[in-house]
Amino acid sequence: MVQINPALPVSARDDAKVNLPRLSTSELTRHREQLRGEYAALQARGLALDLTRGKPSAEQLDLSEALLELPGAGRHLAGDGSDTRNYGGIRGLVELRAIFGELLQVPVGQLVAFGNSSLELMHECLVHAVLFGVPGSVQPWGLGTGTAFVCPVPGYDRHFALCEKLGIDMITVPMEATGPAMDEVERLVAADARIKGIWCVPKYSNPSGIRYSEQTVDRLARMRTAADDFRIFWDNAYAVHHLTEIRHEIPDILQLAGAAGHADRPFVFGSTSKITLAGSGVAFYGSSMANVDWLTGHLAKRTIGPDKVNQLRHALFLQTPAGVHTHMERHRALLAPKFDLVQRILGDQLGDSAVATWTVPEGGYFVTLDVLAGCASRVVALAAGAGIALTAAGAPFPYGKDPDDRVIRLAPTYPPLSELAEAMDGLILCIKLAAVEHLLDASITG
Repeated sequence: MVQINPALPVSARDDAKVNLPRLSTSELTRHREQLRGEYAALQARGLALDLTRGKPSAEQLDLSEALLELPGAGRHLAGDGSDTRNYGGIRGLVELRAIFGELLQVPVGQLVAFGNSSLELMHECLVHAVLFGVPGSVQPWGLGTGTAFVCPVPGYDRHFALCEKLGIDMITVPMEATGPAMDEVERLVAADARIKGIWCVPKYSNPSGIRYSEQTVDRLARMRTAADDFRIFWDNAYAVHHLTEIRHEIPDILQLAGAAGHADRPFVFGSTSKITLAGSGVAFYGSSMANVDWLTGHLAKRTIGPDKVNQLRHALFLQTPAGVHTHMERHRALLAPKFDLVQRILGDQLGDSAVATWTVPEGGYFVTLDVLAGCASRVVALAAGAGIALTAAGAPFPYGKDPDDRVIRLAPTYPPLSELAEAMDGLILCIKLAAVEHLLDASITG
């Protein structure tokens, strides 16, 4: 078991038992000077640690090293007898779609296997919707009075970047324990025909780790929308990325939407990016047949087909849905200790300090850390000054602007345990210093 860094000053560990907001001005002043001294010592260590993005570690990538030897000379035929080395097959290999259709809750005939990035497919869908509209559109999304999306926050920064790039307005709604605040979502989409979609990461949501409840998914599927061509961008990025022995499932959005008379509403996305090789994976898109025909019709104008050799090697390597789960158990063995370490350090060193709260995810790639309002940017800056890179404060919000300046996304997956422990120890010090500075300023000015 990895221990918390024993070199951490005793005072920093003792602060876990101190409710910092309750300290007097003089006590806060003493704490600030003590923490500043510890921070100077941290800077002197010359660290270069990175908690910025949810990347697989080298050890995780090694789990899929066998892909580099597949399919092998003479093994280039797909299950239907077609030559994967040649043109064609815009919808991807059936055998790979059969594996991931079950995992993503999409019928094989309604699933497309394409390039290595689901973000690419989201970009394709948005661009074509803006330029040409989607099935059911009266006109392209880019014409008329503008287009808007509902954006649950905190959320995935790259979703927001796509909207910003295409000039799509973003309307935020808060995330609750069971998913987006549905009363607000329903009110917004029913009243404003400019709202064409909503971003959803339904299982182990980025960055909070929330799983959408059955009621939330059902309400999304059947809610009334002012726009007849409304779409749910269902980014099921962490469908099989469990951190506990429980394989949590979510309701089938395609089935529920179809039953509600909205078969065209969901766009389902997924990929193997954090399953096999992040830079050489396969991405998936699933929806109604009308939507599948719509997207592949546009894709066929710019490509003759995807990398089917890569799709074949994935099918040979993973073999079945059960094979994917077995492979992901190996990932869990590497990742669960890192997330456990983060939880232990946060609990031991922040404890009852009353300056931060954090999520305890059961899957996915992130921990969401909430510090005192007005302190997130300062914490990130202090960490950077000590050689600890964090995701920018505000990143989980549209336009990079957290109105409360309190949310920090932690990505424990990439660094080895020893570096992760160092980074977390340093981060705790930065959180306490930023909090004491903030509380002292409030005490003096108040």
